[in-house]
Amino acid sequence: MVAVKIRPWMRRVWKAARVLLALFVALVLVALVDGWRAFGHGPTGERLERVMHSPEWKDGTFRNPQPLINDAIGSLTGAGAASPDTSPRAPLPTQTVDPKLFATPAPSGLRVTWFGHSTTLVEVDGHRVLTDPLWSNRISPVDGVGPTRFFPPLIALGDMPVPDAIVISHDHFDHLDFGTISAMKDWSTTFIVPLGVGAHLSYWGVPDAHIKEMDWWESTTIGNLTVTCTPARHASGRAPWDQDHTLWAGWALTGPSHRVYYSGDTGLFPAMADIGTRLGPFDLTMIEVGQYHKAWPDWHIGPEQAVDAHRLVRGRAMLPVHWAGLALAYHAWTEPGERVLTAAQKAHVTLLLPKPGESIEPTIPRTFEKWWPTVPTRTAEQDPIVSGNLGGLTIPP
Repeated sequence: MVAVKIRPWMRRVWKAARVLLALFVALVLVALVDGWRAFGHGPTGERLERVMHSPEWKDGTFRNPQPLINDAIGSLTGAGAASPDTSPRAPLPTQTVDPKLFATPAPSGLRVTWFGHSTTLVEVDGHRVLTDPLWSNRISPVDGVGPTRFFPPLIALGDMPVPDAIVISHDHFDHLDFGTISAMKDWSTTFIVPLGVGAHLSYWGVPDAHIKEMDWWESTTIGNLTVTCTPARHASGRAPWDQDHTLWAGWALTGPSHRVYYSGDTGLFPAMADIGTRLGPFDLTMIEVGQYHKAWPDWHIGPEQAVDAHRLVRGRAMLPVHWAGLALAYHAWTEPGERVLTAAQKAHVTLLLPKPGESIEPTIPRTFEKWWPTVPTRTAEQDPIVSGNLGGLTIPP
């Protein structure tokens, strides 16, 4: 047996490697401790029983009727070809929200204020519903890490009118924000969430009496407003150990005079036609258009398929959401706006393109000017986003 002579430089390399490994382990432990509450809590007891009795719960997780495509290699190579404009290079032309606006009901009975990304305040037939509230500066369980929002909150949380309901689409960090929910936990409102998500809220101090959890197609009422949990095609999870342990969803808000649909995060899927048949037509659809890539075409619908979804659910006017707030994909931050505008014009769809912070009444016709800068973007022809397993789905004319 030949003895291996350990040279001094080898000892130094080994010592440095051990130090780096120790630092890495320490950083991971600090992150886990710092973000432990933000990770949330899994459903137990009666909540877990409801989860396990859902038709969408199979073999220990929630499953989509149409499996998701997730091309890991494509995600890695896509990162190397990311746009240099994934985030704005100059401040956005946002509009500060005046709290006094909400003291007067919308004359038309339907008004929506877009705060950026997927956060909106919908005022429908005398009721206020806040979607996926996000007021934190970063999207992460750990302070100082994670994507940063493009602009500060456009209204202080303390100046917001307390809504009648807050709906959450799923538990990813850009839709279920620990800091925001913690600040809202004592509000006199109803948190309406998909199955399992209530465990996070309860863990963070929201009273169980203020939480309603629902499966797809279940409904609840807030005054004379009906809130229905609609199917979506996505995923969930806040940590490696809880992937798809809670449900994801969209929401339909049905009042005496107006109907609103919010897609949440989703790929295209056949049951969108069922949503339109059972709950439409909708005066307003709020459908995600950003944070897409061909490596995950079933996770995020993309601008062109968002217009298809609007037609499937029988929408009248469409407000694109899930863009112009955070950089979570490789495309230029303006690209969703450019592409959805082109797609809507081709399909003769009424598109609402307010600045972040602007309030609009969807049933009152008006024109919108392009408020974002012109930067290099890719077109639908250059980079198509096409969801799979659609089973011959036909888009209405």
